[in-house]
Amino acid sequence: MWLSSKMRPAPATADADLGVTTIAGDSVGVMTRGEVRTVPIYGPGGYVWMPENGAAVLVVKGGPGGEEQCVCGMKQSAPPKKMQPGEVMVYGPGGNSVYLMRDGTLELRGDVRVEGSLWINGVGCSPCQCGEELL
Repeated sequence: MWLSSKMRPAPATADADLGVTTIAGDSVGVMTRGEVRTVPIYGPGGYVWMPENGAAVLVVKGGPGGEEQCVCGMKQSAPPKKMQPGEVMVYGPGGNSVYLMRDGTLELRGDVRVEGSLWINGVGCSPCQCGEELL
């Protein structure tokens, strides 16, 4: 009984911390309580994100000395060579992707199917009836 009253739970440790990126790229530098470089970026499967300098990011730590591994998504693929900081790409199997570029461009790759209404520059579009009037 005396021993059980002397036992205390281990002190809480920070498993995650808010950091700020100091080096942009596919392997970033981040400042929490000190700067750490070449930190790998993890995210949901099929999503590639390249944080900009000064972006607030979640830094996950674990185990003694921060060495324990955990699964919090899928390690992202290498970003496209032309990708700039702040841009976003969502990709899937078969090479299809949605790429949101810094200049406002939206690039779609793969077979594109539109279900519902399609509007281009504020004008509703409908499927082409080309050649059907000749039948």
